[in-house]
Amino acid sequence: MSEPLDLVVLVADVDIDQAVDALLRRSQAFGIRPVNYRIFRHPMRDNGCRTASLEVLRPIAAQFRHALVVFDREGSGGDALAREPLERQVEAQLEANGWRERCGALVLDPEIEIWMWTDSPELDQVIGWAGRQPALRDWLHLQKHAFRSDGKPMRPKEALHAALRHVKKQPSAALFAQLAAKAGLTRCTDPTFLKLKATLHRWFPR
Repeated sequence: MSEPLDLVVLVADVDIDQAVDALLRRSQAFGIRPVNYRIFRHPMRDNGCRTASLEVLRPIAAQFRHALVVFDREGSGGDALAREPLERQVEAQLEANGWRERCGALVLDPEIEIWMWTDSPELDQVIGWAGRQPALRDWLHLQKHAFRSDGKPMRPKEALHAALRHVKKQPSAALFAQLAAKAGLTRCTDPTFLKLKATLHRWFPR
């Protein structure tokens, strides 16, 4: 019997797939050892990851050392709950079915686009805003987009799509991969991203 792989990641869609894949390739930047992993997309997307991740992951529990489930809070059917209770729900199901102390859930609040809004200069380069005036966030303020106290837009997807329309660029999963491959990993303060970093450090220390 072959050795189990380090990690399986169950994600809701191609955008999350591309972002997570690019991040996991950056083991040195994370300060962890190289990780061998597989990423699967749930056919029922966010709601499937929230309610039916067990059906995908229980049969392969012996093939991987650890499992992560990653999905958006919005669109999951659990929108009324906060991020942490949703994560605990998924983790409790997996813990009770073959993944005890080997699993984690990451709920992107409200969606994957929140990870795009780092203060890294790579954001401007990736979306085609580099060298433009006014600065990206100043332009969004002028367009009446509200911001959180941490400097991220309240509606990250809508803000990103507005900026892309302005520069005449199409939204694509490749944008998530490009930014995840380049941005400084110390600059994102999103709680879910910080949980990802802490989890990888705990599971795969250098």
